[in-house]
Amino acid sequence: MTDGKTDTETDTKTDGKGHGRHVRQGFIGFVTGHRSKWVIVALWLVVLVVAAPLASKLTDAQDNDAASWLPGSAESTKVLNTSNGFRPEQIPAVVVYAREGGLTAQDKDKIAQDADQIKKLTAHGIRGSEVRGPVYNSKSAPEAAQIYVPITMDEKGWEEISPAVDSIRDRTGRSTDELSVHVSGPGGVSADFSKAFEGIDSTLLFSAMGVVIVMLLLTYRSLTLIFVPLIGVVVSLFTAQALIYLLAEHAGLTVNGQSAGILTVLVFGAGTDYALLLVARYREELRRHEDRHEAMALALHRAGPAVLASGATVVVSMLVLLAAEMNSTRGLGPVAAIGVAVALLAMITLFPALLLIFGRWVFWPAIPHFGSADPTERGVWARMGRSIARRPRAVWAATALVLAALSLGLLQLHAEGISNADAFTGTPDSITGQRVSERYFPAGSGDPLVIVANDAQADQVRSAVSGTKGVVPDSIAVPPGTKPSYEGQVLFEATMSDPSDSEAAKHTVDRVRDAVHAVPDADARVGGGTASLLDMEAATTHDNLVIIPAVLVVVLLILGLLLRALVAPLLLIGTVVLSFAAALGASALAFRHIFDYAGEQTDFPLFVFVFLVALGIDYNIFLTTRIREEAGHQGTRTGVVTGLAATGAVITSAGLVLAGTFAALGTLPMVAFAEIGFTVALGVLLDTFIVRSVLVTSLFLDVGPKIWWPHRMAHDDTPETTEAEPVSQSSE
Repeated sequence: MTDGKTDTETDTKTDGKGHGRHVRQGFIGFVTGHRSKWVIVALWLVVLVVAAPLASKLTDAQDNDAASWLPGSAESTKVLNTSNGFRPEQIPAVVVYAREGGLTAQDKDKIAQDADQIKKLTAHGIRGSEVRGPVYNSKSAPEAAQIYVPITMDEKGWEEISPAVDSIRDRTGRSTDELSVHVSGPGGVSADFSKAFEGIDSTLLFSAMGVVIVMLLLTYRSLTLIFVPLIGVVVSLFTAQALIYLLAEHAGLTVNGQSAGILTVLVFGAGTDYALLLVARYREELRRHEDRHEAMALALHRAGPAVLASGATVVVSMLVLLAAEMNSTRGLGPVAAIGVAVALLAMITLFPALLLIFGRWVFWPAIPHFGSADPTERGVWARMGRSIARRPRAVWAATALVLAALSLGLLQLHAEGISNADAFTGTPDSITGQRVSERYFPAGSGDPLVIVANDAQADQVRSAVSGTKGVVPDSIAVPPGTKPSYEGQVLFEATMSDPSDSEAAKHTVDRVRDAVHAVPDADARVGGGTASLLDMEAATTHDNLVIIPAVLVVVLLILGLLLRALVAPLLLIGTVVLSFAAALGASALAFRHIFDYAGEQTDFPLFVFVFLVALGIDYNIFLTTRIREEAGHQGTRTGVVTGLAATGAVITSAGLVLAGTFAALGTLPMVAFAEIGFTVALGVLLDTFIVRSVLVTSLFLDVGPKIWWPHRMAHDDTPETTEAEPVSQSSE
């Protein structure tokens, strides 16, 4: 179809209500041009051809070693960096043998043979000369034994742990009915974490893709339409992964398994949301305009600012994570921001161009013909708006009380970190081995404290550590393969009597630090696995106090600029905070009483907050910008009902898609991911069905035109239609 105009020529259009619009120019004119739309598709095709091979390398560029997760300035991180001068970075695996009633002579022979076989291993970071054991829990009648196997973390780092542990398990065999054999310790646990991350990209990709396909089918009931946004999202993901890979390789960007997994979910969720919200406005305009290029231009003109504001909110909110102390959290910021920015760009360029190329038939069987009635005008959302308009104050008060009641579940929240045993949704071999080991050996064996101090004060520091409650006195030693001195300092290890991931062990670390810091001129520092957990908790507490208020300020500023008001953004921020508290409270109740999870990681509230606020605010942006548009023609109260009627169905669909994609995190066998996915999904559903459609709508209806203060619309006395029939008068 052509109208004889060039792609960039300005056309004067109407919006279906007689208001002239000059929209077919500049960026919109290029995207919706009769010929330039083909140029856009060709450009993205070139990008895809270049990006796809690079995207496949992102997994190889991930940095999952300890330092990539720890807070950069923490004491445990400094010990980790210093210890590399004494020896290569190592993570210990512990082979545990146990037989109730005592080990037999045959058991001891097997254990000795296994130790000899392990000492012959030379691959995957295992050095036979550094293997220690077997060590028995008793000299007279032992019931258990341990073999200590340090795994050197060379340049391949995380990649070596899983094959190293597999090679150990190949030498030791599996448990029998009588003799338990397990590979535990930090190395064994890390290997099981590594296996849990294996295939994370493909698992999340196909899970998210399945959710998107199902939701698009339910939303549009069109087999043809679902592939257009899907193409845009997949191209966005590959392009974002390629950019992140290049930055990781050449600009020092830190990417780990966590950020790579969340990237997939974010791109699918946010990208599909933007597509749904844009195509909804496009369908409206197709009913009002015969030329689909004109309809798309008007759709971009009207929905574009809201889409851009939503994308900007997410991108800037993610970049706020750069202020975090936790390296893993700080690294997630630019990774997520790049993903959402690329998805946004694809959905306002490639996606509209593809829709224009395919034409109206892509909506089959529900094709929006020119002049047909808008089915949303008398739908469920229009009826809901009219119902709320009768008693808005009672509605928002009751809704706020319900959300506040759900928020009381925060009393059940235990975001204080979770032990290794509680970190998996199942029970891998390393966790079973850890429990067996704790019955026969000091619970902290295999994951010792690491102490670095000046050589001259070494004896005083050892005495201070030995006399500290919670430390096994005769366990203090220099580990094999460690230099006796490095740059005037010494390194030694100490075993704790409590499990290394327990609260008691963290208290021991505090006591040891107090003791060694008190030694004059020792410059002593305490690290190790437990110390790292303690420092991560402190860093996360800092990040919560800094990032959460910063994100709220970012969202408030963007809403203020978009709506050109102050009252409306403040009310919206209030609803977002209440929605977040309700989602967190309801999830805590579910975790305690349905899923039986032991607790949450310390960074759990922060991640949930950032995702819920940054992504959940999208729906308020789309609703309130539409309300503002309609209020300019019909008055505020009528505009509220019209805005809800026009956006209700599509925002609900978008919310279901986003909730479903985050729920896909539950396919991973790790509690932390499952908890984040569940809570964000629940929060999005609460925001979609209750906060946005009921609470925000009733607040706007109750406050009326003053919602736009200090804009002149706050004093607008435009005659309004009666609240009993606002929507029927809104579209023509």
